[in-house]
Amino acid sequence: MNEMTNMASDDNMQMLLLGAIFAFASLLHGISGLGATLVTTTALASIYPLQHAIVLVIFPSLVVNVMTWLAGGGRTLWQNFIYYGRRYWLLALTSLIGSILGAKLLLWVDSAYILLALAAVIGFYVISTLLGKQFRLPDTKPVLIIVGFSAGVIGGATNAMSTVLMMYLLSASDDKNTIAKVGNMCYFLGKVAQIIVLREPLMALNSGEWQLITVLSILSIVALLIGIRLRRYLPQARFRQLILLILTVLGIRVGWQGITAFL
Repeated sequence: MNEMTNMASDDNMQMLLLGAIFAFASLLHGISGLGATLVTTTALASIYPLQHAIVLVIFPSLVVNVMTWLAGGGRTLWQNFIYYGRRYWLLALTSLIGSILGAKLLLWVDSAYILLALAAVIGFYVISTLLGKQFRLPDTKPVLIIVGFSAGVIGGATNAMSTVLMMYLLSASDDKNTIAKVGNMCYFLGKVAQIIVLREPLMALNSGEWQLITVLSILSIVALLIGIRLRRYLPQARFRQLILLILTVLGIRVGWQGITAFL
């Protein structure tokens, strides 16, 4: 009896912890415009095996992505796809293909290598942001194909697509809205790729885990909307700094996990 009580208590604590992580990350995303998927993925990767962490994050990050995509515009999801897809279809296609391969790496490659890659990408992202440097790549078709595919592979395996994708989008457009919308289109396709490739791990989830994913998705939406409302009243720079601090700590932790796996 005591053992069953302890198990129930552990499950409740786990749900509270995950709920706090997703709500906090989505709130910060709503305020600052970044951080939700990368923070939740890295936090969960320090608790669970990487593949399971990615599986738990897919649907909450998908709904945050869709909500962010629809915010601040009069177009529907499909209208956004058509409007931005006309110009950036090749970037979207290459990122989708890359995402399929990246998600397959979760099934093929030792997670220790992917954890180290995730830590390296986070390190690059944090350092370049702190230095205030925006790496811009030439706006050419070969660069577009390479960046789209590379961003897809990294995104499919680690959920860190934006770190690579932004380097091209910043050179392709000066319009922040276009950069955000095209980025979100590629992220959305990346989630679709993960769902297709990781369908067996998703199907293997029990009813309790699906309930958890549903709760986390709802919490993420609510926290995101609150963050968007608070955005106009709060200093975004402070929250961006907080996200960078959190990512630094989490990046060090998952990097250490990857290193210890080889020891």
